Amino acid sequence: MKRITVFCGSSFGTEAIYTEQATLLGETFAKENIELVYGGANVGLMGAVADGVLNNGGKAIGVLPNFLRSKEIAHLGLTELILVESMHERKTKMNDLCDGVIALPGGFGTLEELFEMLTWAQLGLHKKPIAILNINGFYDSLIALTETMVEKGLLKDVNQKMLLVSDTIDDLLLQMRNYTPPTVGKWIDNQKV
Repeated sequence: MKRITVFCGSSFGTEAIYTEQATLLGETFAKENIELVYGGANVGLMGAVADGVLNNGGKAIGVLPNFLRSKEIAHLGLTELILVESMHERKTKMNDLCDGVIALPGGFGTLEELFEMLTWAQLGLHKKPIAILNINGFYDSLIALTETMVEKGLLKDVNQKMLLVSDTIDDLLLQMRNYTPPTVGKWIDNQKV
């Protein structure tokens, strides 16, 4: 994997470990010559992961909608900053630029980005690994919800397993490198699941 998109909060959250792990992820990318693709801001966890990459000689590409330029303050030290017109264009560009996706802690925006990438994979629009760095159990409830979706017959088990999860960076990257996308399509036939 040459480039990984990271979705995460533009805030730091309430636990210092979120910032520590975001910075460490960036440092790991730099050490392993993985370029970061992310939302382009210098604030919150977004800024921490970018600084982790840049402060260790790595490359960071930001993709930022023009209307967020003043709200999510653009990181001025990036390798490249790509300005786009909409949130959808942002996600499309980030997908085009990367070989995989990692979600760190975040809010609605992070979840929306993560689930759009999962939906695109489920529909066969890409075959990239999609992962959660489950820092300090942040995503435990979300993972449980996806398991409930399977139990209730609203999501195929093979599609739920597309979501890679670990609480350590090295294990998560290993899972991503070894990822094999499902060969089963999304559509459920008229038979019971």
